[in-house]
Amino acid sequence: MVQGSGVATLETVRITEFWELMNHHLGSTYAATWARDQVLAPLGQRTVIEALDAGWETREVWRAVGEALELPKAQR
Repeated sequence: MVQGSGVATLETVRITEFWELMNHHLGSTYAATWARDQVLAPLGQRTVIEALDAGWETREVWRAVGEALELPKAQR
């Protein structure tokens, strides 16, 4: 995690950091629902949960989430 910024770099996104970022951007309750229900084209028409369960790297999943949420590129 980048010190002080609260944003992990793409190279270091671990699963715990991934969920921290999801909770930060979507809220702890909505993040889990969104991850379960939102289908993302960059993930091969999978949800976040399906992509992670299928073995996608968390940094790739985070990129897709960041794109879907229209986060600034520095936070993707």
